[in-house]
Amino acid sequence: MTDETARRAGRSPGDGNGGRAGRGRRGWRAATEAALYGPGGFYRRPEGPAGHFRTSVHASPLFARAVARLLCRVDEALGRPPVLDFVDMGAGRGELVTGVLAALPADVAARARGYAVELADRPAGLDARITWLDTPPAAVTGLLFANEWLDNVPVDVAEVDPDGVPRLVLVADDGTERLGEPVTGAEADWLARWWPLPPEEGLRAEIGLPRDLAWARAVERVVRGLAVAVDYAHTVGTRPPFGTLTGFREGRETAPVPDGSCDITAHVALDACAAAATAHPPSPAPCDTAHEAHEAHAPHTPFGTAQEPSSRPALPPARLLTQRAALRALDITGARPPLALASTDPAAYVRALASAGEAAELTAPGGLGDFGWLVQPVGIPDPLVGFPDPLA
Repeated sequence: MTDETARRAGRSPGDGNGGRAGRGRRGWRAATEAALYGPGGFYRRPEGPAGHFRTSVHASPLFARAVARLLCRVDEALGRPPVLDFVDMGAGRGELVTGVLAALPADVAARARGYAVELADRPAGLDARITWLDTPPAAVTGLLFANEWLDNVPVDVAEVDPDGVPRLVLVADDGTERLGEPVTGAEADWLARWWPLPPEEGLRAEIGLPRDLAWARAVERVVRGLAVAVDYAHTVGTRPPFGTLTGFREGRETAPVPDGSCDITAHVALDACAAAATAHPPSPAPCDTAHEAHEAHAPHTPFGTAQEPSSRPALPPARLLTQRAALRALDITGARPPLALASTDPAAYVRALASAGEAAELTAPGGLGDFGWLVQPVGIPDPLVGFPDPLA
């Protein structure tokens, strides 16, 4: 590696032999897990994710209303069961589950049971109807919804060395990097299938296998209903050549530094996650809990312990949609109110105009509207069918 290549990668020239700058380095997956979810980690902070970045949930209450509408469709497809589950994965401070329960019609709300799955402590004053968990319920009949959860499941990073070989990127707590051993085993197989790297020095990829496993195990909890993952995403034909690993701090994008001072995130290979959930049930073999804990934003998650193989029939193929298409299917369009309303009911016109602006942000090309929705039905028809918009 040349000194210039090292500088571009945020490395110290000549530190590849384990000098002082190279001490304490480890893969990005382990470093991110400790920085986000370890003692004093970023996601354990009292201000929560909303103190550092906005998701669709924070952009507008319309998002929670759309998810509530989706839950109602799932309810109808299930035949209006006596108990209807709504599981909010990576719940932050419970903003989405709170908004969804508040938006439900009274007859549905009376049967709804809300779960917030999050590592941080339960916020004070949260609706008593919401059960706060560090792992998802064992059996879900209803809707499991993961909004910007998978992007925070830590992953390792691979980079092509001067000989054209993908190697693990090792990182120190200050963010400096060097290349480690060649990528092998299941991680190499994943790269070959989902993110093949040409033999060109400096090309990078995030190895999404932990996210595939996390999603498959979350879907495994749904007995009947729907599982949805929403994230900024890419597919095999649109992988970025240098990866997407980045950080966020106080509302601004920043360099990813695994010291607990910032969020560390990367776009999600949602097509790989979709295939993992439908290929076969997650392995019942015990997993490395030190690396699996983040999969539910919790230490010692049951995702990392032995489980019985599922007897559930094979799942239908999942669908990938843009958020724009998904929200339009749920009646969030961003259309401006008729101008005539301004003269007949000015206050209603102003409210409708504000709502249209919020809807436009949620569906905007080049922004939140380009997020991917991974929709996995389990024992019910797809409640968003009829609105095709494959994620390009």
